Amino acid sequence: MRRWVLALAFTIIACSKNDKPPPPTSGTPNPSTETGPSVASAQPEANQQSEAKTLYSRFCSTCHGADGTGLGEVKLDPKPRDYTDPAWQTSVSDDDLKKIIVEGGAAVGKSSTMPASNQLRDKPEVLNELVAIIRGFAKK
Repeated sequence: MRRWVLALAFTIIACSKNDKPPPPTSGTPNPSTETGPSVASAQPEANQQSEAKTLYSRFCSTCHGADGTGLGEVKLDPKPRDYTDPAWQTSVSDDDLKKIIVEGGAAVGKSSTMPASNQLRDKPEVLNELVAIIRGFAKK
């Protein structure tokens, strides 16, 4: 019985010595020590931008062109959208662009040669970056 009481007393004393919570171990930043944006939070954004640039270069530019003019390597009829057209840029919303990218042209009454990219449905940040690339082609 005496050992049990000593073990309980030791446990109570040991547990009450440190009243501060332990540091996070999940990789989540500790708000009490954060002073600004962390490198960890900037890294995913850079990865998403990089992935969007790679996707545009590998898939979109083939038809829409590296410069967004619709003059890619593949000649299509109808001609792919010219992203540099200011009238078109103002006529389409970001949500419209996302729907076209994810569901393909046929889903929105456009050319069926614009393929669906269903894999981006679960990557909204990458999808946002692709829309930013398209918006970046707008003539000022």
